[in-house]
Amino acid sequence: MRLFKQLIGVFAVLLLLIGGLAIFAFDVVKIDWIVFMEIQDSFGTQEKPRAVPAQSVPVEGVAYLPGVEPTNPVPADDVSISRGDQLFSINCSQCHGIDGTGTGTVAAFLVKKKPADLTGEAAQVLSDGQIFMTITDGVFNAENSLFPDVEFSGQCPPLNENLSVRERWDVVNYVRTLGAAQP
Repeated sequence: MRLFKQLIGVFAVLLLLIGGLAIFAFDVVKIDWIVFMEIQDSFGTQEKPRAVPAQSVPVEGVAYLPGVEPTNPVPADDVSISRGDQLFSINCSQCHGIDGTGTGTVAAFLVKKKPADLTGEAAQVLSDGQIFMTITDGVFNAENSLFPDVEFSGQCPPLNENLSVRERWDVVNYVRTLGAAQP
């Protein structure tokens, strides 16, 4: 009988320990532990990335100099345009549409700021460098833009982390064909 009472006591203590661990394991009682990932600098989703360190050069080389409009180093040949077409359909067509008129599947949900019509004159009068910078940094902001007189109605996210420098120039070459295709 004494052994039975000791066994019940041991099981009761074990049950309490397992129950206590389960409460903490399943976040019934949340203990906020200090994690070093929480106290370091970071940026959230759809937030501008941190600035590039001064005097640094990207792995691909310098894409453009700050304050100077870049020039298109990629010839608009069939290879560049077909790559630009593929990249445009992956990264841009959701808002701008396959034909570039700003009627993509997401455009219906953008109430305040509609995507730009890339076939229209407002986009086609831009230089290749201006289009490249729009793809790189997102929609121009008149306060900190190289081109304060250019204004778009849309709110395009920056694609500098999604597309390499060469891929952005391929998209620029493809956007030029969108304007040429219109009557």
